[in-house]
Amino acid sequence: MAKKIDTNTENSILIAAENIFQSKGMDGARMQEIADKAGINKSMLHYYYRSKQLLFEAVFNKAFALLAPQLNNILNNDSTIEDKIKNFTSSYISFIMKHPYLPNFILQELNRNPEFAKNLQKNDRFPNLDKFKSQVFSEVEKGILKPIEGEQLFINILSLSIFPFVAKPLIKVFLKSSDKEYKQLMKDRKTEVSDFIINSIKA
Repeated sequence: MAKKIDTNTENSILIAAENIFQSKGMDGARMQEIADKAGINKSMLHYYYRSKQLLFEAVFNKAFALLAPQLNNILNNDSTIEDKIKNFTSSYISFIMKHPYLPNFILQELNRNPEFAKNLQKNDRFPNLDKFKSQVFSEVEKGILKPIEGEQLFINILSLSIFPFVAKPLIKVFLKSSDKEYKQLMKDRKTEVSDFIINSIKA
């Protein structure tokens, strides 16, 4: 028999799970703790989500549904590449600061399940790079940008935005920074990354 889903209960579970995953990570999170925070018993939690992995995927899908349309709009609107770089880095870094568990979860899933990326791509909201790549080519041809492939530029944007979150413990050790200082560094990167990339590709 199909499960009868109470959307209010499910939403409470996802909010509770996101809070726990954010504070303790995937490995540190416990289903009992999530159930307690959602105000339900563990049996009810397992009724909705049989495992922590399935629950994490549900939390991720909810977050992805918020982020992907923003990025897709930035990549496919009529603004210049310079503006797209600024808006993409600002939106992406702002979002990850609110959901810092996501980069490590994605890497974990990519290593554990190679089909994860393919399944993501099937999502209607998945960002499309065709216009971005075409526009980079056009701006290079016009002499606005130095010669660079759209694919390489996008990898640079993504790498410089993601790595500081994935490598947070290492960065904090190298820079001897507190949590507060690290958070400020990430805020600063909203413009630092875009300025660095733009200055490197402008003709």
